[in-house]
Amino acid sequence: MTANVVWMLLGSTALWLSLPGGGTASASKAVTAHLAAKWPETPLLLEASEFMAEESNEKFWQFLETVQELVIYKQRESDYSYYNLILKKAGQFLDNLHINLLKFAFSIRAYSPTIQMFQQIAADEPPPDGCNAFVVIHKEHTCKINEIKKLLKKATSRPRPYLFKGDHKFPTNKENLPVVILYAEMGTRAFGSFHKVLSEKAQNGEIQYVLRHYIQKPSSRKMYLSGYGVELAIKSTEYKALDDTQVKTAINTTVEDETETNEVQGFLFGKLKEIYSDLRDNLTAFQKYLIESNKEMMPLKVWELQDLSFQAASQIMSTPAYDAIKLMKDISQNFPIKARSLTRIAVNQHMREEIQENQKYLQDRFEIQPGDAHLFINGLPLDMDVYDPFSILDMLKLEGKMMNGLHNLGINGEDMSTFLRLNSHVSHVSEHSYVLDIRHSSIMWINDLENDGLYVTWPTSCEELLKPIFLGSIPSIRRNFHNLVLFIDPAQEYTLDFMKLADHFYYHKIPLRIGFVFILNTDDKVDGTNDAGVALWRAFNYIAEKHDVSEAFISIVQMYQKVKSQNILTVDNVKSVLQNKFPYVNIWDILGIDSKYDKERK
Repeated sequence: MTANVVWMLLGSTALWLSLPGGGTASASKAVTAHLAAKWPETPLLLEASEFMAEESNEKFWQFLETVQELVIYKQRESDYSYYNLILKKAGQFLDNLHINLLKFAFSIRAYSPTIQMFQQIAADEPPPDGCNAFVVIHKEHTCKINEIKKLLKKATSRPRPYLFKGDHKFPTNKENLPVVILYAEMGTRAFGSFHKVLSEKAQNGEIQYVLRHYIQKPSSRKMYLSGYGVELAIKSTEYKALDDTQVKTAINTTVEDETETNEVQGFLFGKLKEIYSDLRDNLTAFQKYLIESNKEMMPLKVWELQDLSFQAASQIMSTPAYDAIKLMKDISQNFPIKARSLTRIAVNQHMREEIQENQKYLQDRFEIQPGDAHLFINGLPLDMDVYDPFSILDMLKLEGKMMNGLHNLGINGEDMSTFLRLNSHVSHVSEHSYVLDIRHSSIMWINDLENDGLYVTWPTSCEELLKPIFLGSIPSIRRNFHNLVLFIDPAQEYTLDFMKLADHFYYHKIPLRIGFVFILNTDDKVDGTNDAGVALWRAFNYIAEKHDVSEAFISIVQMYQKVKSQNILTVDNVKSVLQNKFPYVNIWDILGIDSKYDKERK
């Protein structure tokens, strides 16, 4: 078969389009598009390992242990058998949901760019000649296992390598160890030999073992990518002189070839010709007529278009389940050609009523008009102009993690659906929000709702949360339910506003536990005589020790009330308050270089 081939570059990819040419034996009008990357096909085993790494570092190394020399099976098995073998190995560490997600990741080759990234990092080393695997120890290379010990002796005297976020680091509790980076293809014998030695050394605390993928002999096959849409616009402005007799001959030949096809517009002509062999010529003529009429994209009348979508749905529903998706894809991608044949299909009235009822429900609840396309995952609406298969894979992972968490809590079936529905209407609101863990010793809490005498008259029962209160207010419960933590640099202008806010909440007994994290200069040479932040910190600790934390907070508020120049706290403001409160104390014993009130500044 001859074909015209058109290609164009798309970033780091090449698009190959196979178009039927003038001498093509088949009359098929299909256009097949392949999007090929500039790098060769990457092994599925390595892509599976990257999927594991995203789950957890522990699962990555566990999976690695089970596939150390798996590539030897690839030489004996078919690609499909090897694919199933990888899924079987991964199934030891993944549940059914994540196995399906791994299959999806394989289908769109989601982790192929990651493998190629490691390949490019290895090329920059560069790899020693003729090595299936090699190690880099602080700028020194070797592909011989017996040379590792020698290179480790003076490794610390050489610069440490830069480690990337995606590097696979063998779990170890020690730090500041010599870094050994292994470049190898997981599953090969060379990898297995190196991994055995390096993992033992890492477990003994001798090295920090890092693995990066390296394929010595990349595949000769192209890396065809999925998940990309291709729009093809063809316009011919050439005028050609053709021999009419040759054109007719070519058309007749094409029709003869197509009569060999078994099914045309629902008629199984192969079967019909077996049953009615005496009518073979008539059946062939009828078959040619259907083939030729099927290619004619004649305009349809308005009344013929009214039920076209119902007729397409009816044909798909009448098809066996295993062929329904294939037929739906064929109709969607070749709709102008298929439209005329669809107009002859009778629509089941019950199905029509059910579709119309569904359309009304979707329009009332989600404002989805008939004919619109929308995508929902666990009730979350996804913008189809923004999301692609790769971001959908990430979304499915997050949803799968949440569903697994609910399952582990014993929540299944309808109960899980209820929980997911509760979250569906707020997920898009909190998509970019985050939570800070405030259980940390560096936070200085100035009040405690549960223990301070200031709040002793408040009720402690959680039932207070159920009682009606004014809109926007917080119920006065003697519980540390609501917390406000202020991260402030005492010597900045904005701090004055934060101190006024905290003082307002504290003075009016708003049911908030208020805490501060002071951002200070941690240099030991800096003291309270020349740095306002350090002076405030030492004064705060002194007052808290002599009285309590609440009194220390009130004193800090007074310091900021004395602020005048540019709204910035100075050492003199701190000294003034200390001298008023403690007139008989040497201020420099508190603020000076020998102060004992500097604890926990770092």
